[in-house]
Amino acid sequence: MQNKLIHGFHAVSSRLKRFPDSVRELYLNATRIDARAKELIKLAEEQGAKVVLVDVARLDGLTGKARHQGVAALIDPTKSYVTLDDVLDTLDEPPFLLVLDGITDPHNLGACLRVADAMGVHAVIAPKDKSVGINATVSKVACGAAETVPYVMVTNLARTLRELKDRNVWIVGTAAEGDADLHHFEVRGGIAWVLGNEGEGMRRLTREHCDQLVSIPMYGSVESLNVSVATGIVLAETRRQLSLAQR
Repeated sequence: MQNKLIHGFHAVSSRLKRFPDSVRELYLNATRIDARAKELIKLAEEQGAKVVLVDVARLDGLTGKARHQGVAALIDPTKSYVTLDDVLDTLDEPPFLLVLDGITDPHNLGACLRVADAMGVHAVIAPKDKSVGINATVSKVACGAAETVPYVMVTNLARTLRELKDRNVWIVGTAAEGDADLHHFEVRGGIAWVLGNEGEGMRRLTREHCDQLVSIPMYGSVESLNVSVATGIVLAETRRQLSLAQR
C-alpha cells in the first residue's frame, strides 16, 4: 500500500496523537517559529516522528497548493484508520461524501468503493453496526479503491449526519418517494448522498436526518436497483454538475 500525504495543523497533530506509528515524515515550513509550530515539533519529537524543515514551494508541490497551513505529513495508512475529521479538515473544496446505511454484502461495498473512487468522493461513511468492514472480498472487488478511498465507520450515524450538517454539508437520501428526481436536483456546495440496502433501504432515523429525498427516474419494468448501481448513477450525476460548475 502506498504512503499518503495529509496536511493542516489539526489533521497532522491528530494523527501524531492517535496513530504516531503511521507518520513517516513531517514537513514543516522552516519560516514558522510561532507557538503552534513549536508545539507541533515538540509533539513530533515526543512521538519519535522525523521533522523535515522545508520551504513553502516544497509544501505547495507536495500538497498541490492546498491550504496546508505550513505543515504536511507522509503517513502509512496500513498503521491507522482515517477519521472523518482527518478527511474534512484537509479539504480545500466542498465535501463530496457517500453514506452507506446497512450495507452488509462485501461485493456491494467493494463496487460502491470502486465507483466512489472513480467519481472523486472524499470519503465513504458507514455505521459500525449492521455494516460490512473492509475484508479481502471487499478489497478484491474494489480493485484498489479500498486502499484509496477513506472508509469511515462511525458508532452513531445519526450524530455523524448532524455533525455534517454543522459543517454545511447537505444530506440527501435516495428514495422512490423522493420530493425531487435526480434529473431535476441541483447540487450546491457540500453534499453527502445516503443510500440504504436493497431490502429495507435507509433506516428510519437515518431517513429523518436527511435534508432532502431524491428519486432515481426509472424508465423500464424493474422497480429497484442494486445499491452499487444506484450509487454510480447519483455520484456520476453529482460529478457532472460539479465539473460544470468549475468551468
